Amino acid sequence: MGEPTAPAPAPAPAPAAAEPSEWQQRIAGEWHGRPSLFTATGVWQGFEKIRRSSVFADGVTTYFMDGGLVGGGELAGRYRLGAPFAFGVIDSDADRVYTGPDFFGTGQPYGSFVDSHYYGPGWQVDLNTWNQVLPDGETQVYSSMLYQGWTVVGCFNGVYTRSFDYDTNPDTRERVARFLSAEERRGPVPYILPTKQAGAFTGSCALWGADQQLRGEVAVRLGLEPIDLLRTRRVVSWAGAGLDRRYAVEQRRDGDRLFFEGPDAWGNAQGFGRASYPSWHFHADGGDVWKVKGREFAIDAEPGMSAGGRLAVVYELFRGNVLDSVLHGLLAWEPAG
Repeated sequence: MGEPTAPAPAPAPAPAAAEPSEWQQRIAGEWHGRPSLFTATGVWQGFEKIRRSSVFADGVTTYFMDGGLVGGGELAGRYRLGAPFAFGVIDSDADRVYTGPDFFGTGQPYGSFVDSHYYGPGWQVDLNTWNQVLPDGETQVYSSMLYQGWTVVGCFNGVYTRSFDYDTNPDTRERVARFLSAEERRGPVPYILPTKQAGAFTGSCALWGADQQLRGEVAVRLGLEPIDLLRTRRVVSWAGAGLDRRYAVEQRRDGDRLFFEGPDAWGNAQGFGRASYPSWHFHADGGDVWKVKGREFAIDAEPGMSAGGRLAVVYELFRGNVLDSVLHGLLAWEPAG
């Protein structure tokens, strides 16, 4: 599709490391995607043609991102840089530090998921980026929430696939081309879970403590019992690694917005294409100080009447205002019998 391949000039090198971190090894190679751009209210504007890589060489890590914005609507002027991205990274599994010139800030890995907060001078936005490498090791679910101060001004999100021989292997280029064609088709699809069929998204997720240490595996079940076309009873259970909770909420949908209206939790969510970003507060007699910030991404949702069968989830669990743990993984749909 005519993507540029020449790397951008490297920024000033970050401090050298003896060998790449575990996270750096997870994201080796080149990643290809078509992340979509949305307004603050979830209106699809276009997508980016992106090839990106995070290269560890001679003890120094440099991040390259090349491509361009297709469309963009009213946001095109803000998110078109006019040059490839390149920035230094202090590589670590504790704190990845982005040293500019294109991004300044930090990211914290929790196994195969990293939560990054940084500023992009070219876009003039503060970013909260979530990158989640799925169990196959070849697929990455990405989102960047874009802020002006505390106010959301847009969102990029999409799915990436990895290659190591794109420029030399015709079969790899064909595989990537098929993947990118599907991503362009799926990018604008709104996050709407099954509305007429009961069932559950289930799977095993990893639980990581705020100290970035693995606590164990958690069996996750996100059960859906449709009430009508806009309301669903959501019954969720988490079991394992000391995280044992079952809760039910009535979920109401209004366009791209969701509302969780008790009895066991209260909150809401905003959808940007296939991804929904929820926040809710648990409620129990006697008091409950726990709350959740998350992302649920319907990876294979297609245009039309289907809802897709795989849900990549990330939940950050807070005890009061303090991060306690991060739960993430891949769930698969099982219709009720």
